[in-house]
Amino acid sequence: MIYFNQATTSYPKPDKVIEEMINMMKYIGGSPGRSDDRSQREVSTIVTETRRMIAKLFQSTDPNKVIFTQNATTALNQAIKGLHWEAGDHIITSTLEHNSVRRPIHFIQESYGVDVTYLNPKEQPSIVNSINKNIKDSTKAIIITHACNVTGDVMPIEEIGKIARDNNVIFIVDGSQSVGHIPISMKDWGINMFAFPAHKSLLGPQGIGVLLVEGEVKLEPIHHGGTGIYSEEVSMPTKWPYRFESGTLNGPAIAGLKAALNLHEINKEENVSRETILFNKLIKGLREIEGVTIYSLSERKENIPIVAFNIKDISSQEIAMILDSHYNISVRAGLHCNPLCHETYGTVEQGMVRASINASNNEEEVNIFLRAIKEIVDSYD
Repeated sequence: MIYFNQATTSYPKPDKVIEEMINMMKYIGGSPGRSDDRSQREVSTIVTETRRMIAKLFQSTDPNKVIFTQNATTALNQAIKGLHWEAGDHIITSTLEHNSVRRPIHFIQESYGVDVTYLNPKEQPSIVNSINKNIKDSTKAIIITHACNVTGDVMPIEEIGKIARDNNVIFIVDGSQSVGHIPISMKDWGINMFAFPAHKSLLGPQGIGVLLVEGEVKLEPIHHGGTGIYSEEVSMPTKWPYRFESGTLNGPAIAGLKAALNLHEINKEENVSRETILFNKLIKGLREIEGVTIYSLSERKENIPIVAFNIKDISSQEIAMILDSHYNISVRAGLHCNPLCHETYGTVEQGMVRASINASNNEEEVNIFLRAIKEIVDSYD
C-alpha cells in the first residue's frame, strides 16, 4: 500500500517507538502516583522526562504545565472549556477550524452567551489585519489552528500571538498538524495554550495528547477524579499538572511519545528537507494535470505536506475509493471533521481528496500517485 494519509495518523511507526511501548508493558508496568515500588518509580521517571522534553521542544518555561490527555481533542476541550466564561465575552477564531475547536467553541457560545467572530482567511487579504480590526474590549481569547488539517494552509501564529499579547488576550493554538513540521516557541510567540497529539507527524502512538500552558492562565479542570496523590482532598488538587490529569495516565503511549521525541530531535532537519522535496514534486505534478483543482490560500511559501484537491465535479469519496481499490493508495476524502473549511471553499457537497505525506514516503510513490490521478482524470473524459 502507498500510504498518503499521514495527516490522519502517521504510518509506519518507527521500530524504536514500538519497542519502548512494548518494554513498558512487558518489563516495567506500574502507574505513576499509584504505589512506591520500582516499576512505579520507573514510569514516573519516564513521564517526568517526557514532560521536560516537550517543554524544551516547544520552548515552554514550566514542564509542570505540560498536561497529558487522551488526545488533542481532549486537550483543546480542556483549554477552551476550562476558562471562566461570562455572557458578553468575545472569541476570535477562523473558518479553517477542525471540529475539535469549533464544537467546544459552539458549546461555550450556547452555554454562556459568548460572542464568536469567525474570520474567513479566504476572503481576507490578511488574517492578521482582520484580527486587529475585530479585537475589542470584550475579546477574551483568540483560538486558531496553526495549520489547517484539510488544505495544509499555515496561519501566521507568531504575528497573531503579538496581537494577543499586546491586547492581553488569551491565545490558544491547535497544533495538531503543524507539530513535527514547523518549529514552535510558546514563550516567544505569545502562545498561552498549545495542543497537539503524538500520533501524527511526530510519529508517536495514538491515545496520547498534550496541552501546554504558558504563563499564568486561570484554568479549571473539566475532568474530576483520582490523581494518585492528594487523595485526602475532596476537590481536585491545586498543584499542576495533577489538577488536570484525572485517572491513570497512558504509560505505554507516553513511553512511545518519548521515543518519538528523541527520534524527532535527531532526524528533524533531514525529515523536513525530505518531505519538502517530495511535497514540491507532488504539488507540481498535480498542478500540471488538467481537470484537477487544488485548494489553498496561497502559493505555499510556508506549508505542511498536505494537498487538498478534486477531480472535475466527481465525488471525493469516489476518487478515494478508486485510488484504494485500483491502485492500493490510501488517501482521505470527505469533510475531514472540518465542515467550516468546506463551507469556506464551497466543497460541502463534493468534499475534497486529501493527500498527505511525510519523510517515510518516497519519490517513486509520488510518481505512481501522479500517474494514477492522470489515469483517473482521463477515464472521466
